[in-house]
Amino acid sequence: MQKRKRFVEIEEDNGTVLRYFHHDNGGGLVDSAATVDPDAWIGSSAYVEAGATVHPRARVLTGAWVDRDAVVREDAVIGSCAHVGPHAVVGRGAHLGPRVKVGAGAHVGAGVRLAPDVVVPAGSRIPSQRTGSGRTAA
Repeated sequence: MQKRKRFVEIEEDNGTVLRYFHHDNGGGLVDSAATVDPDAWIGSSAYVEAGATVHPRARVLTGAWVDRDAVVREDAVIGSCAHVGPHAVVGRGAHLGPRVKVGAGAHVGAGVRLAPDVVVPAGSRIPSQRTGSGRTAA
């Protein structure tokens, strides 16, 4: 059995070389300057860019893209082919459907569920949803 290369290098148009490592849990690509918890799932062909943070038990599904300096909190799910824009935050337990686009600097609150193909405009805020206990999840 052939062993997969531990990293992939991609050269940008300006000549900058980016180095991505395969995440042990799911095999997706994580920039060497990103922080991804070992308990997170990064699906195949998903990308996590430099400066981004993915917390424990978060799931970034196949083909999704977590852009520079974005944050994906605990237990959140980023649907297949979804994009979390630069500096955006996806709250704890939030669920983004397939192909959702979260604009730069936007904030999706804890527990929010977004249907497929929703576009969250740059800089906007979607407030947290209440949990079954009547308390707002943080």
